[in-house]
Amino acid sequence: MACEAGLIPAVLGGASEVLDLGRTSRLFVRPQRTALNLRQPTCTARGCDWPAYLCHAHHDTAWSHGGLTNLADARNLCPHHHARIHDPTYETTRHPDGTVTFHRRE
Repeated sequence: MACEAGLIPAVLGGASEVLDLGRTSRLFVRPQRTALNLRQPTCTARGCDWPAYLCHAHHDTAWSHGGLTNLADARNLCPHHHARIHDPTYETTRHPDGTVTFHRRE
């Protein structure tokens, strides 16, 4: 019965704030942004030092391709690098340290 109830598991933060929304919401909510900004205090593009409060929350797996609105799939990107990650002219490389770099496609 519970399998068909449409229940969605949620991961809660310290004040019972929802941190993982799965597919229930496309946009990151304030508690998620707070947690993300603590985890990633600047833009995650290598060499960029824009502070997190000026960055956009980006889905590593595009929402349109089944991405989840979860912290594990989120990264902070400044407006410049957020535009670049969506630009088909550039290829994005994700590094083990959590940063990304961009290279012009040939």
